[in-house]
Amino acid sequence: MKIYKVVLCLVGTCCLLALNARIAYSQEKAAASTVQVHMVITDQSFSDSAEIPALRPETVQVKQGKNILKIDQLIPAKGDNAALQLFILIDDTCDPGIGTNLNDIRDFINAQPASTVVGVAYMSNATFQITQNFTDDHALAAKALRLPRGTSSSMDSPYLSLISLVKSWPEQKVRREVLMITDGIDRLRGERSTGGQMSSRGRYSPASYTMPTISPDSDTASTTSQRYGVIVHSIYATGAGRLGRNAWEATLGQSGVGKIADETGGEYYALGTQNAVSFKPYLERLQRVFDNQYYLVFRAAPGKKDGLQRVNIATQFANADVAAANNIWVPVGK
Repeated sequence: MKIYKVVLCLVGTCCLLALNARIAYSQEKAAASTVQVHMVITDQSFSDSAEIPALRPETVQVKQGKNILKIDQLIPAKGDNAALQLFILIDDTCDPGIGTNLNDIRDFINAQPASTVVGVAYMSNATFQITQNFTDDHALAAKALRLPRGTSSSMDSPYLSLISLVKSWPEQKVRREVLMITDGIDRLRGERSTGGQMSSRGRYSPASYTMPTISPDSDTASTTSQRYGVIVHSIYATGAGRLGRNAWEATLGQSGVGKIADETGGEYYALGTQNAVSFKPYLERLQRVFDNQYYLVFRAAPGKKDGLQRVNIATQFANADVAAANNIWVPVGK
């Protein structure tokens, strides 16, 4: 009887050890199948007048599909971690009437902390021209602002200009954000009516018309920004000329730029299809965004090759919200 009990005990111990080994192996395998990534998120309250609760790792949830991911760190973007690279990107097709708002932008630049470096560039001909590269001399950056030229060509696209800027931006593990001033109208690839034509045989072909849609390059601009971890914010400004006064085109432009801001975790500010009297309220809200950002470090499951993976970031606080990019770039683990 005693021998039976000893044997039974040994069998039970072996089973327990095997189970523990299996669990340890499963955990090790799961850990090995994930890659550490990081992104910048913004802590926000539902109301501007409400206090923003401070986030902690246990109050944030990251999901990739149905899987809840492991959070390694949640670091406030303050103190030694407050570095921010901010590009002010102004569309040269904007009506020069926004000149009265430039002082608001200058005040905003000058009020930035020493940890923020600012660059200024103007968009035209599907690319950009830098008037001031990144500098911590905020007065110098503010001085680089000028009136937009208020001219346009068939080559103007704020989306291609943004893509060009993001791809030429050296990657660093600091906050990288863009503030675009634009109407969002794609003058390069926007689909519009074509006038009637007379053929060589004297036959008249009536005008054809394709219903305008959001620029196809807005998707590319969004995914490119997410690929390189750049958050895009934007303020609407009326474009020059007849096209800039077209409410339908302006609405489509707003939709394109607003889409990029939303999908990269940024903010979009507009007062219908007209210029705001002052940019100051928008810029004050944007500063609040900068003041409540975090680096979120977590482990994500890669695909078969390097690529963007959809993630969802949420907080358990009932009166708070988290703004974050829709996707994170996940390299294949080595």
